[in-house]
Amino acid sequence: MGRLIHSLGHRADTFASGEEFFNSPAAAETACLLLDVRMPGMDGLEVQRRVNARDLRIPVIFISSRASEEEERRARSAGAIDFLRKPVDTAALLQILEKVFSKRGGRA
Repeated sequence: MGRLIHSLGHRADTFASGEEFFNSPAAAETACLLLDVRMPGMDGLEVQRRVNARDLRIPVIFISSRASEEEERRARSAGAIDFLRKPVDTAALLQILEKVFSKRGGRA
């Protein structure tokens, strides 16, 4: 994913966990988050909840292969701008990212 975002001319930071993301200075500068529902430590839905609770106003895109319909519904209800299933249609993801980046500057 990092290389894909770099191909659009944007910076991409990757994190081993949600905790690592929140403990970094990147949280305040992030233009978009790509999350999976299943992640080490806190899951993607919890990361999204904390982003919303902190009023960070970061667009969230979920990419998952094993999420349930209920998890997808929860992500969308909490404001996810999209929820893609693996294997990801790269063209669709690029289109979504371009739309996000045209509205915001920064990195994913």
